[in-house]
Amino acid sequence: MTTTAAPHPQAEHAATVGRGRWPLLGVAAGIGSIVATLALDIHPSGWDVDEPFSQAVVEEVSTGKAHASIVVGYLTVGLLLFLAAAWRRHVEPRALASTAARVVPLALTAAAGALSLGYGWRGAFGLYTGSEEGAFDTEGLYILFVLNDFGAYIGYLGVTVAAAAVVWMSLRERLVSRWIGVFSILPILPVVITVGAFGLPGFPGVVSGLWLIVAFAGLAFGRSPINR
Repeated sequence: MTTTAAPHPQAEHAATVGRGRWPLLGVAAGIGSIVATLALDIHPSGWDVDEPFSQAVVEEVSTGKAHASIVVGYLTVGLLLFLAAAWRRHVEPRALASTAARVVPLALTAAAGALSLGYGWRGAFGLYTGSEEGAFDTEGLYILFVLNDFGAYIGYLGVTVAAAAVVWMSLRERLVSRWIGVFSILPILPVVITVGAFGLPGFPGVVSGLWLIVAFAGLAFGRSPINR
Protein backbone atom coordinates (compact mmCIF):
# COMPACT_ATOMS: atom_id res chain seq x y z
CA MET A 1 0.00 0.00 0.00
CA THR A 2 1.46 3.37 -1.01
CA THR A 3 0.67 6.92 0.05
CA THR A 4 1.32 10.16 -1.78
CA ALA A 5 2.56 13.02 0.31
CA ALA A 6 0.85 16.36 -0.25
CA PRO A 7 3.16 19.02 -1.70
CA HIS A 8 4.69 21.30 0.89
CA PRO A 9 3.08 24.78 0.78
CA GLN A 10 6.49 26.47 0.45
CA ALA A 11 7.45 24.23 -2.47
CA GLU A 12 4.15 25.01 -4.15
CA HIS A 13 4.76 28.74 -3.65
CA ALA A 14 8.32 28.49 -4.99
CA ALA A 15 7.07 26.86 -8.16
CA THR A 16 4.95 29.93 -8.94
CA VAL A 17 7.60 32.56 -8.18
CA GLY A 18 8.86 34.48 -11.21
CA ARG A 19 8.90 37.92 -12.72
CA GLY A 20 5.77 39.84 -11.88
CA ARG A 21 3.67 41.18 -14.73
CA TRP A 22 2.39 44.19 -12.82
CA PRO A 23 4.82 46.55 -14.68
CA LEU A 24 2.71 45.98 -17.79
CA LEU A 25 0.35 48.52 -16.22
CA GLY A 26 3.10 51.06 -16.89
CA VAL A 27 3.39 49.95 -20.51
CA ALA A 28 -0.37 50.39 -20.96
CA ALA A 29 -0.22 53.82 -19.29
CA GLY A 30 2.58 54.84 -21.64
CA ILE A 31 0.57 53.84 -24.69
CA GLY A 32 -2.43 55.71 -23.31
CA SER A 33 -0.27 58.77 -22.72
CA ILE A 34 0.97 58.88 -26.30
CA VAL A 35 -2.52 58.43 -27.72
CA ALA A 36 -4.38 60.81 -25.39
CA THR A 37 -1.77 63.58 -25.35
CA LEU A 38 0.04 63.47 -28.68
CA ALA A 39 -2.11 61.58 -31.19
CA LEU A 40 -5.25 63.38 -29.97
CA ASP A 41 -3.64 66.78 -29.49
CA ILE A 42 -6.24 69.47 -30.19
CA HIS A 43 -3.98 72.10 -31.74
CA PRO A 44 -5.27 72.55 -35.31
CA SER A 45 -2.82 71.01 -37.76
CA GLY A 46 -3.46 73.54 -40.51
CA TRP A 47 -2.74 76.60 -38.37
CA ASP A 48 0.13 78.83 -39.54
CA VAL A 49 2.85 78.50 -36.87
CA ASP A 50 4.09 82.02 -37.66
CA GLU A 51 0.65 83.50 -36.95
CA PRO A 52 -0.30 84.15 -33.30
CA PHE A 53 -3.33 82.29 -32.01
CA SER A 54 -6.52 84.32 -31.86
CA GLN A 55 -10.14 83.61 -30.98
CA ALA A 56 -10.63 82.34 -34.52
CA VAL A 57 -8.71 79.18 -33.61
CA VAL A 58 -11.74 77.97 -31.65
CA GLU A 59 -13.48 77.13 -34.93
CA GLU A 60 -10.51 75.01 -36.08
CA VAL A 61 -10.31 72.62 -33.11
CA SER A 62 -11.70 69.09 -33.58
CA THR A 63 -14.53 68.41 -31.15
CA GLY A 64 -14.14 64.67 -31.76
CA LYS A 65 -10.44 64.74 -30.86
CA ALA A 66 -11.17 66.63 -27.65
CA HIS A 67 -13.82 64.07 -26.68
CA ALA A 68 -11.61 61.08 -27.52
CA SER A 69 -8.72 62.63 -25.60
CA ILE A 70 -10.63 62.81 -22.33
CA VAL A 71 -11.82 59.20 -22.70
CA VAL A 72 -8.32 57.80 -23.33
CA GLY A 73 -6.79 60.30 -20.91
CA TYR A 74 -8.98 59.28 -18.01
CA LEU A 75 -8.22 55.62 -18.70
CA THR A 76 -4.53 56.57 -18.53
CA VAL A 77 -5.08 58.33 -15.21
CA GLY A 78 -6.65 55.17 -13.84
CA LEU A 79 -3.74 53.06 -15.08
CA LEU A 80 -1.24 55.40 -13.39
CA LEU A 81 -3.09 55.03 -10.07
CA PHE A 82 -3.21 51.23 -10.35
CA LEU A 83 0.49 51.29 -11.28
CA ALA A 84 1.29 53.36 -8.18
CA ALA A 85 -0.62 50.91 -5.99
CA ALA A 86 1.08 47.90 -7.61
CA TRP A 87 4.50 49.51 -7.10
CA ARG A 88 3.78 50.03 -3.40
CA ARG A 89 2.65 46.42 -3.04
CA HIS A 90 5.45 44.72 -4.95
CA VAL A 91 8.46 47.04 -4.75
CA GLU A 92 8.44 48.81 -1.40
CA PRO A 93 8.66 45.56 0.67
CA ARG A 94 11.81 44.67 -1.33
CA ALA A 95 13.36 48.13 -0.96
CA LEU A 96 12.77 48.99 2.69
CA ALA A 97 15.84 51.23 2.93
CA SER A 98 15.19 53.13 -0.31
CA THR A 99 13.63 56.59 -0.19
CA ALA A 100 13.60 56.72 -3.99
CA ALA A 101 11.39 53.62 -4.10
CA ARG A 102 8.78 55.54 -2.11
CA VAL A 103 9.03 58.60 -4.33
CA VAL A 104 7.91 56.67 -7.44
CA PRO A 105 4.27 55.94 -6.40
CA LEU A 106 3.92 59.42 -4.91
CA ALA A 107 5.09 60.96 -8.19
CA LEU A 108 2.77 58.77 -10.26
CA THR A 109 -0.17 59.71 -8.03
CA ALA A 110 0.68 63.40 -8.34
CA ALA A 111 0.79 63.02 -12.13
CA ALA A 112 -2.60 61.30 -12.14
CA GLY A 113 -4.15 64.13 -10.11
CA ALA A 114 -2.79 66.86 -12.37
CA LEU A 115 -3.73 64.97 -15.54
CA SER A 116 -7.32 64.65 -14.32
CA LEU A 117 -7.49 68.42 -14.78
CA GLY A 118 -5.53 68.49 -18.04
CA TYR A 119 -7.69 65.90 -19.77
CA GLY A 120 -10.79 67.32 -18.10
CA TRP A 121 -10.19 70.67 -19.80
CA ARG A 122 -9.96 68.88 -23.15
CA GLY A 123 -13.24 67.14 -22.47
CA ALA A 124 -14.85 70.42 -21.46
CA PHE A 125 -13.71 72.02 -24.70
CA GLY A 126 -15.21 69.16 -26.68
CA LEU A 127 -18.44 69.43 -24.72
CA TYR A 128 -18.85 73.19 -25.21
CA THR A 129 -18.06 73.01 -28.92
CA GLY A 130 -20.24 69.92 -29.39
CA SER A 131 -23.40 68.86 -27.59
CA GLU A 132 -23.55 72.02 -25.45
CA GLU A 133 -22.46 74.45 -28.14
CA GLY A 134 -23.52 77.98 -27.28
CA ALA A 135 -23.04 77.61 -23.52
CA PHE A 136 -19.99 79.91 -23.79
CA ASP A 137 -19.18 82.60 -26.30
CA THR A 138 -16.05 82.53 -28.46
CA GLU A 139 -14.05 84.53 -25.91
CA GLY A 140 -14.83 82.02 -23.17
CA LEU A 141 -13.93 79.07 -25.41
CA TYR A 142 -10.67 80.76 -26.33
CA ILE A 143 -9.72 80.96 -22.65
CA LEU A 144 -10.40 77.22 -22.40
CA PHE A 145 -8.25 76.64 -25.49
CA VAL A 146 -5.36 78.51 -23.86
CA LEU A 147 -5.66 76.29 -20.77
CA ASN A 148 -5.50 73.30 -23.12
CA ASP A 149 -2.32 74.56 -24.78
CA PHE A 150 -0.22 72.76 -22.13
CA GLY A 151 -2.96 71.30 -19.92
CA ALA A 152 -2.48 67.63 -20.88
CA TYR A 153 1.32 67.98 -20.94
CA ILE A 154 2.22 69.70 -17.65
CA GLY A 155 0.78 66.92 -15.48
CA TYR A 156 3.40 64.45 -16.64
CA LEU A 157 6.01 66.26 -14.55
CA GLY A 158 5.24 63.69 -11.86
CA VAL A 159 6.31 60.93 -14.26
CA THR A 160 9.58 62.82 -14.83
CA VAL A 161 10.16 62.81 -11.07
CA ALA A 162 9.44 59.06 -11.03
CA ALA A 163 12.05 58.59 -13.77
CA ALA A 164 14.60 60.48 -11.65
CA ALA A 165 13.86 58.19 -8.70
CA VAL A 166 14.36 55.14 -10.94
CA VAL A 167 17.73 56.55 -12.04
CA TRP A 168 18.81 56.67 -8.38
CA MET A 169 17.47 53.18 -7.68
CA SER A 170 19.38 51.87 -10.66
CA LEU A 171 22.75 53.60 -10.60
CA ARG A 172 23.10 54.11 -6.85
CA GLU A 173 21.12 51.37 -5.14
CA ARG A 174 21.32 48.63 -7.82
CA LEU A 175 17.64 47.79 -7.38
CA VAL A 176 16.85 48.29 -11.07
CA SER A 177 18.78 47.11 -14.12
CA ARG A 178 21.48 49.59 -15.05
CA TRP A 179 20.30 50.06 -18.64
CA ILE A 180 16.89 51.19 -17.37
CA GLY A 181 18.59 53.77 -15.18
CA VAL A 182 20.70 55.07 -18.06
CA PHE A 183 17.67 55.21 -20.36
CA SER A 184 15.67 57.02 -17.68
CA ILE A 185 18.11 59.94 -17.81
CA LEU A 186 17.10 60.68 -21.41
CA PRO A 187 13.56 61.99 -20.73
CA ILE A 188 14.78 64.05 -17.77
CA LEU A 189 17.40 66.05 -19.66
CA PRO A 190 15.08 67.81 -22.17
CA VAL A 191 12.67 68.71 -19.36
CA VAL A 192 15.47 70.30 -17.32
CA ILE A 193 16.87 72.12 -20.36
CA THR A 194 13.58 73.44 -21.71
CA VAL A 195 12.33 74.57 -18.30
CA GLY A 196 15.66 76.13 -17.31
CA ALA A 197 16.34 77.86 -20.62
CA PHE A 198 12.86 78.84 -21.80
CA GLY A 199 10.39 78.20 -18.97
CA LEU A 200 8.63 75.72 -21.29
CA PRO A 201 6.39 73.57 -19.06
CA GLY A 202 5.03 70.98 -21.48
CA PHE A 203 7.95 68.76 -22.42
CA PRO A 204 7.16 66.10 -19.76
CA GLY A 205 4.06 65.21 -21.76
CA VAL A 206 6.14 64.67 -24.90
CA VAL A 207 8.62 62.17 -23.44
CA SER A 208 6.81 60.47 -20.55
CA GLY A 209 4.81 58.01 -22.63
CA LEU A 210 7.90 56.52 -24.26
CA TRP A 211 9.68 56.32 -20.90
CA LEU A 212 6.76 54.45 -19.32
CA ILE A 213 6.67 51.93 -22.17
CA VAL A 214 10.40 51.19 -22.26
CA ALA A 215 11.18 51.34 -18.53
CA PHE A 216 8.25 49.23 -17.39
CA ALA A 217 8.62 46.72 -20.22
CA GLY A 218 12.22 46.40 -19.01
CA LEU A 219 10.97 45.77 -15.47
CA ALA A 220 8.40 43.23 -16.67
CA PHE A 221 10.74 41.16 -18.84
CA GLY A 222 14.20 42.03 -17.51
CA ARG A 223 16.22 41.06 -14.46
CA SER A 224 15.74 43.97 -12.08
CA PRO A 225 15.96 42.84 -8.42
CA ILE A 226 12.71 44.63 -7.53
CA ASN A 227 10.76 42.31 -9.84
CA ARG A 228 12.43 38.94 -9.36
